[in-house]
Amino acid sequence: MKPLFILFLLLSTAIYAQTPPQPYDALPSKRQLAWHDIEVYGLIHFTPTTFENKEWGYGDADPKTFNPTDFNADQIIKAAKAGGLKGIILVAKHHDGFALWPTKTTEYNISKSPFREGKGNLVKEVEQAVRKNGLKFGVYCSPWDRNNASYGTDKYLPIYQAQLKELYSNFGELFMSWHDGANGGDGYYGGAKEKRSIDNTTYYDWNNTWAITRKMQPMANIFSDIGLDIRWVGNEDGHAAPTSWATFTPMAPDGKSVAVPGQANYPQSPEGIRNGKFWMPAECDVPLRKGWFYHANEKPKTPETLFDLYLKSVGRGAGLDLGLAPDTRGQLHDDDVTALKTFGDMVKHTFENNLAKNASIKASNCRGKKYDVAKLLDGKKASYWATQDDIHQASLELDLKAAKTFDIISLQEYIPLGQRIEAYAIEIFENNTWKNVYNGTSIGAKRLVKLAHPVTTNKLKINITKSPVCITLSEIGLYKKAG
Repeated sequence: MKPLFILFLLLSTAIYAQTPPQPYDALPSKRQLAWHDIEVYGLIHFTPTTFENKEWGYGDADPKTFNPTDFNADQIIKAAKAGGLKGIILVAKHHDGFALWPTKTTEYNISKSPFREGKGNLVKEVEQAVRKNGLKFGVYCSPWDRNNASYGTDKYLPIYQAQLKELYSNFGELFMSWHDGANGGDGYYGGAKEKRSIDNTTYYDWNNTWAITRKMQPMANIFSDIGLDIRWVGNEDGHAAPTSWATFTPMAPDGKSVAVPGQANYPQSPEGIRNGKFWMPAECDVPLRKGWFYHANEKPKTPETLFDLYLKSVGRGAGLDLGLAPDTRGQLHDDDVTALKTFGDMVKHTFENNLAKNASIKASNCRGKKYDVAKLLDGKKASYWATQDDIHQASLELDLKAAKTFDIISLQEYIPLGQRIEAYAIEIFENNTWKNVYNGTSIGAKRLVKLAHPVTTNKLKINITKSPVCITLSEIGLYKKAG
């Protein structure tokens, strides 16, 4: 019996070592995992409002106002790509109600403008440039329409839904359908210069409206204050909270009954909610300039500022959505092109060389060969190191073989199994002793730890001190910020 028992133990251990950890809490969908891979994308605002030098159009601009002198979608998208952006969301209709495609739903559209002699389709031109340059494409169609005579009545919702259907039908697969909470107020409304109010908890019938998205564009992530897939981070400054959970439970604010776009629990948005009901990571939207639309008196953010925002958005498991504002030519200003290129190069050169790639790693615990520490340096998000089920704390020690100088530490969890780690500490070996350089909480899809100043060491230790379940980690990186 004894040899048989030993054989049974060996077989049981071998089988256990190949068994993946159980998922924890809310999990990302296939479309959300694809979104996490994009990391940085852009939101283009270009309507008659550009030519009025305003931020929000009133809905009364003559369609002839929209007359770019030299529109060049390829110039805009190439500049975005040089900036490291991997996706573009086009504002196909902003609050002013002007549609950038020849829609059947409203006369207030691009066919009434001089653009391409009334035969233009700006949505199509941007979409084609996006595809040609290898980026993903998404759209935003404002539910608030300050031009439409039917807005505020029960006749408007079918119009808005028909606009979404046109956008979902004619421009290929979308990676995002973007929505915000702007609703009701003063406008032109078919010539009636008045204020119209709506009940935003019911008027847009979001459940049925978003059912159209799900049916027609199943891989499009729905973004709004309340998801369904991606939540607004709660500010337009471009950053998430230092502790950043990808899970969230949309809740109505105090005194309200329903959580809807424009009316949600903003205080929790920057950080998320630990053990929230849904996987709903944050998008950090921020204009490249001061405003979302082009204004000649404004300048783009510096590459250093953009890099800092990258660390505080992508580096906190969120996405960075940069607002791009073409000028009246229909191109990005040279200042914007330069800022994007310098930022893109800074990110590219910072992260092109993982200083830990040749390190040897020791782990205090390992689930088995399929989940061993070599997975942490293989450059593959789909493979990961994991501990045994009953191990919720663990240490990883990296021997870099030689002294390396770095100031950014990158950690990535294997998020298809959920966001698990709740606390960790990082130490470096200095003067023959271990020295703490960082204490953190959340990791998630990606955590970029920016140290206050570069450190030089040949050994690094990562102590995972709190996790409700066994630990997973897919990648570790050490980097020196490029100048």
